[in-house]
Amino acid sequence: MLQKSDLPVQLTDKIQIGSDQLVLLAGPCAVEDYEICHQVAETLKGICSGLDVQYVFKASFDKANRTAAGSFRSIGVEESLDIFRRLKKELNVPIVTDVHESYQVPLVAEVVDVLQIPAFLCRQTDLLLAAGHSGKAVNIKRGQFMAPEDMKYAVEKIHGTGNKNACLTERGVSFGYHNLVVDMRALPTMRQFAPVIFDVTHSVQQPGAAGGSSGGQRQFAPYLARAAAAAGVDGFFIETHPEPDKARSDGPNMIPLQEMEDFLSMIKEFWNLERRLHR
Repeated sequence: MLQKSDLPVQLTDKIQIGSDQLVLLAGPCAVEDYEICHQVAETLKGICSGLDVQYVFKASFDKANRTAAGSFRSIGVEESLDIFRRLKKELNVPIVTDVHESYQVPLVAEVVDVLQIPAFLCRQTDLLLAAGHSGKAVNIKRGQFMAPEDMKYAVEKIHGTGNKNACLTERGVSFGYHNLVVDMRALPTMRQFAPVIFDVTHSVQQPGAAGGSSGGQRQFAPYLARAAAAAGVDGFFIETHPEPDKARSDGPNMIPLQEMEDFLSMIKEFWNLERRLHR
């Protein structure tokens, strides 16, 4: 058996990851409007409360890595951050969002609870250091080009700022063009360095495969989610939307919101089984 990192770590003031409770980071891919974000956050908060799952709302305030220049990026930074503020006040949910540039970190860290480093940027030292210095927990997505054992250096960059609250997320590795494959060995490998989250929906993404945008195969999401739960992860990352086929970003790989209760119940059952077998 591989050794585990020092667990748990503090994800938010009230949520630990790597503890005896499963953590879910979930929401729409991007902030489209207040109504969608509120509907998703309120629904998932209720589901997670019933399943004893710790919940963090996720949405990107800016999609800076779109395939084509004309693709939707954002409704505006301030507008998105205002929506985050409203959700925190009205629903009392913690929030995670991506940062793409070092200068964004202080502004975003004033509002959200967890800063996320996109997979393509997991080697960007200045961005990692800025996120670490913010004092917020940092979730680093493994790059599609990175060996899992090399992610320890990204964690060390965060730890080097004095911030010990870092976790890692797996989302598949590039396998030819327009395809991602998840190597389940990456999960226990990275868990030697930090708590590990499995990104269910980006793992079934097909980058750039839809003619200027990304495709996806959401029908495979349950298989990968069960496998990751059985492998022993600390949390899950899932993008969901009331109408994925009308979403402005990453619709083909998102889970319909109305299916999330059954989907999360399935994950929790497999996660609980793994915990009972490996206590």
